[in-house]
Amino acid sequence: MSMVNQDEEHLKLLSILHYVWGGLAACGLCFGGLYAVIGGGIMAAATQAQGQNAPPAFVGMIFFLIGGIIALMAGTISVLTILAGRNLARRKRYTFCFVMACISCLSVPLGTALGVFTIIVLQRPTVKAMFEGTPAAV
Repeated sequence: MSMVNQDEEHLKLLSILHYVWGGLAACGLCFGGLYAVIGGGIMAAATQAQGQNAPPAFVGMIFFLIGGIIALMAGTISVLTILAGRNLARRKRYTFCFVMACISCLSVPLGTALGVFTIIVLQRPTVKAMFEGTPAAV
């Protein structure tokens, strides 16, 4: 098997794994949504009870804001990871793919493994040539 064929297979596999990792990252939206719903419930209870045993409304707002931030971050990382997988498959936007591989390293342990392997593959001269659209000298 030639090096170019091996690089193509590695990029294809990494692309699929980025799609999967992006989908898993999207699950973080559920956690953010749950926090937001809890916060909304606390705020609703605070406005209806008004007095005895009512939770403070600012606690609900804190939960709501934390949930929104979690959902926003998870959604952003999910979309960007899926875009990186698409770009790996199309051999476009080398720098974007490299940066997303570095960001994936922050998600221990699966994201770290995916990011490290992506960085290793992207550092090969033959893969860089594939992204530039020039034929690789083997």
